[in-house]
Amino acid sequence: MIIRNAELRDYPAILRMNEADVELLSPMDEEKLRRASELTELFQVIEKDGKVCAFQMIYREGTDYWSDNYKWFSERYDKFLYVDRIVVHKDYRGYGLARMFYEEVFRHAKAEGVSLVTTEIDIEPVYNAPSMAFHAKMGFSQVGTKLFNDKVTVSLQVKEVTDLRKSPRNA
Repeated sequence: MIIRNAELRDYPAILRMNEADVELLSPMDEEKLRRASELTELFQVIEKDGKVCAFQMIYREGTDYWSDNYKWFSERYDKFLYVDRIVVHKDYRGYGLARMFYEEVFRHAKAEGVSLVTTEIDIEPVYNAPSMAFHAKMGFSQVGTKLFNDKVTVSLQVKEVTDLRKSPRNA
């Protein structure tokens, strides 16, 4: 499996994966995907044997990204990476792809001197227990909640990224 930058040829697979999990994501058509991708800091896919298995869209502070959750973090933090979505195709769940993406985000944050990675997780009306547990294992913690579109409450999460030189793995 390889992580690479997303390309136009990946859009059909990305849109199918997004639609398959739309109850936990915001809807996206090709135009919205194109506009959103132009603002990303990282827009990547994981590919295996020529098939797109997962994708991620990550934003840096200071963009014109329209997400209310991104704006919430922008109002509170000067410098951060915002994980808008990491989506893994149902056939590839449980193989560590989301972890691979987060490790890539953490590496990128450290390389760019960004000490905070942010994201949100749905908690009402559908409590996304697997995502909450996964993010806790990855070191995220809740810093707030927000009602989105008068329908969905999200847990707003942050993780402080430490310097690689201080990591036990590299000691």
